[in-house]
Amino acid sequence: MGLKVFDDISVEKMLGGLDGQLGEDDYSEPLEILINSANKNNQFNVFGAFAFKNQLKDRLQARKKIYDFIKDKKLPEPATPIFVTGLPRSGTTFLFNLLSLDKNHRSPFYWEIMSPLPLAKEEKQRIWRQRKINLELRFARTIIPKLRAMHHIRAETPEECELIATMNIRSFVYMCFADVPEYVEYLKDCSFKSVFLWHKRFFQTLEFTGRPNRWLLKDPSHIGHIPDILSAYPNAKFINIHRNPLESVGSFCSLTKNIRAAFSKNVNQAKIGRTVLDFWQHNLNKGITDREMLGPNQIVDIAYRDFISDPLGEIKKTYSILGFDVDIETENKIEQYLINQKTLKKQKHSYSLNDFGLTENDVKNQFHDYMMNYDF
Repeated sequence: MGLKVFDDISVEKMLGGLDGQLGEDDYSEPLEILINSANKNNQFNVFGAFAFKNQLKDRLQARKKIYDFIKDKKLPEPATPIFVTGLPRSGTTFLFNLLSLDKNHRSPFYWEIMSPLPLAKEEKQRIWRQRKINLELRFARTIIPKLRAMHHIRAETPEECELIATMNIRSFVYMCFADVPEYVEYLKDCSFKSVFLWHKRFFQTLEFTGRPNRWLLKDPSHIGHIPDILSAYPNAKFINIHRNPLESVGSFCSLTKNIRAAFSKNVNQAKIGRTVLDFWQHNLNKGITDREMLGPNQIVDIAYRDFISDPLGEIKKTYSILGFDVDIETENKIEQYLINQKTLKKQKHSYSLNDFGLTENDVKNQFHDYMMNYDF
């Protein structure tokens, strides 16, 4: 018999007295929807029930620490952010890693996202926190054996910012953990304005340890939240990479399946296929409409096949449109990184649309207009 996430524990008890210490109440509604949806649709194993509950508590505790830190401070505007976007599993991580080599860019490290406060101003503090989080990641790779092949994470490496949204309990991360259809429907049309208010506060907090020239950020779902991003960052810039959805949909389904399998006694792969297809098509369509709000020097489109063929060339084109310079140091770092990548032995991430009850025609029909516009 599987377990529920919280059994009969109420949202109020789960908050553990944090209510009122978390700033604006933008979290109780999605928290209640998420808990009810998780309990209704899942039979968790012992680890899954424990991990789901503690992940939520941990992210709310991180939010409390940020609120305590910033509530009496007048915070300056953070440095200009660049958002790398695109469908999941579409080359955004490769692009993000190359752009991270530019000394003008600063991305949050995984350990900073998971444990931002108290600020680690000394090397000893940073090393201790990194070791702790790397132990947690090692355990995660033990229970999710294919995680390294799908998305390798280290505490001390730059990481995408989707986990920041978990402080508002509005993140597609939770649809990877569990079957939560009511919550996914809520995510599709709820406001993300408060998400980016707290997103901004997170980076304002990090800037107490130093202000970069530009923040480099990544989250595939950002493309569906352009108006909300602009409400917090009017000067934001976007780099949008386009890959055939036939590749990215199947890959994200596989990622979701492998994560859920560590949490739950039973995983419905056909349901994962339907949810992933609908959610990302909806998100992408919002982005196609909302990008009209951006100026010509605020967004750059990159074709995945062109990027894989000539990564440095595409980055140079991107910089030119955004008004940045590629200095010789960055160019040399990128070239060396590409050489090193050729020598690495990578674990193969194998998946098939058929495993998730999908056909190529299902994906083509759902993404018809998008695939026609970008000639995949």
